[in-house]
Amino acid sequence: MSLQPHRALPPVTPASATEFTEAWLANRRLSEHTRAAYRRDVATWLTWCAERDLDPLHATFLDVNAYARRLETTLAPASVARKLSGVSSWYDFLVKLQAVPTNPVSGADRPHLDRDHSATLGLTPGEVDALLTAAARAGTRTHAMITMLADLGLRVGELVGLDLGDVGHDRGHRTVRFTGKGGKARRRALTPAVSAALDDYLRDRGLHPGPLFATATGARVDRHAVFRLVRRLAADAGIAEAGRLSPHSLRHAFATTARAEGVALEDVQDAMGHADPRTTRRYDRDRFNLDRDPAYTIAAARARRNNP
Repeated sequence: MSLQPHRALPPVTPASATEFTEAWLANRRLSEHTRAAYRRDVATWLTWCAERDLDPLHATFLDVNAYARRLETTLAPASVARKLSGVSSWYDFLVKLQAVPTNPVSGADRPHLDRDHSATLGLTPGEVDALLTAAARAGTRTHAMITMLADLGLRVGELVGLDLGDVGHDRGHRTVRFTGKGGKARRRALTPAVSAALDDYLRDRGLHPGPLFATATGARVDRHAVFRLVRRLAADAGIAEAGRLSPHSLRHAFATTARAEGVALEDVQDAMGHADPRTTRRYDRDRFNLDRDPAYTIAAARARRNNP
């Protein structure tokens, strides 16, 4: 692909936009799920530009602002911010190629996000148990998927991206390996419950290579199907607001329960694959529980010292 400086480039066509996008994605270490999401985000922006006869190589922050306001009519602020982040990364790549002089997203008015809050609806430990009971009634594949989401706190893209060959052993632990966010190779230990549910499923599935969680036709289970599955199971389990739940609700429950059980923040952070501990804290729904105020721990330690 031959790229010239910004002023020499002709207007972007669908073909050249695809070329830019694929070159950008090839230059990033990304999971397939993240790659697909970025591809969709840039395609949505380019479609918006095409509908207005706007060459994206000549877009300004004012155009990005108008686009963001349009997105805000149908999407939550976090979703708008994520889409703009993908477009911004695309423009950063074009700046490095000297295809554009500046990144127009940099000066745009992005949605304000409360970094101490997540809009995802979480689940209590009791609700997770009820969901697992409903999953066990629904079949071995469903039970294995939901148990893995609950016990490991995986992202749905990580779950559906697994192949049979990703299940293995490491130093006495049964494990699963996968590509996490940012394209980072990761490995997690399987709990006894996950191992048992997985073995039950594999007896039905067989040990032929391919997607770990496959449909009746052998195709990989779609992440949107897992969304629908979680909501259906939640409704079957009698969980309130079942229609607002998602696979990510189980990820939130994993973090909250781990912290409530005394697991160190850094260990939860590592398990969830978060680069920033502040992200992990957002998942901990119980972090503002006054029972966890460190003042109580300090006072109890003082009492033990003074009253041996």
